[in-house]
Amino acid sequence: MSGVRIGVLALQGAFREHIAMLKRLNVEAVEVRLAQELDGLDGLIIPGGESTSMGLVAERWGLVEPLRRWVRGGKPTWGTCAGMILLAENATGQKLGGQALIGGLDVTVNRNYFGRQVDSFEADLDVPALGDTPFHAVFIRAPAITAVAEGIETLSTVASLGDETESVIAAVRKGPILATAFHPELTDDLRWHRYFVRVVTEYKSCSG
Repeated sequence: MSGVRIGVLALQGAFREHIAMLKRLNVEAVEVRLAQELDGLDGLIIPGGESTSMGLVAERWGLVEPLRRWVRGGKPTWGTCAGMILLAENATGQKLGGQALIGGLDVTVNRNYFGRQVDSFEADLDVPALGDTPFHAVFIRAPAITAVAEGIETLSTVASLGDETESVIAAVRKGPILATAFHPELTDDLRWHRYFVRVVTEYKSCSG
C-alpha cells in the first residue's frame, strides 16, 4: 500500500497511534502542525482528542483556514472522534461560545452525545464496507451524528444512548471525506486505515 503520503494533524490527541497504524500498512505518514506541511500530502487524518483544545491550537497556529481550504477542495480527509466534530458543518452540545469548526461534511454532530470519560465504552459494529466481520470499536467521550444531508453515506451505526432498540450514526463518508465517532487507532484492527488508504489511492489516481 505504498505510493501515497498521508499527514496526521499533530496538534493534540492520538496522532502517534494513527501514524503507527499507517506505518504498519507501509504508508508514508507525517505529522502536520503547520499550514505548509499540508503541501505534498495525498490525504489527511484529523485524530481524536479534545476538539475544543484542538480547535484553539489550530486557530493560534493559523491552521483553520488552510484546513478548510483542504477539506472544501475535496482532498481525502478522515476525522476520528474529535476530528469528526471538527469536520462537521454543525455541532450541538458545545461549550458557551462554541468552537472553530473546519466543516466540509454536511452533518450535525452532538459533541457529547455519549457523555463523559466515565461513559466510554466498546461495541462491535457492523461495517459492510469493511467486510462481514464486525469491527470492535472504542468510544471515548464519543460524539454521534444526529442528522445528515443528502449525499452522505452511512457506513455504520451504534445503539442509541439509553435505548438499544434505536441507533445513531457512528461512521459516514461523502466522496473522499470519512468520519468515525470512535477510535480505530486504539485497536489492532487495520481495516479502517486500509479503507482510508484505498480512498486516498483512488482519489490520487483519478486526480493525477
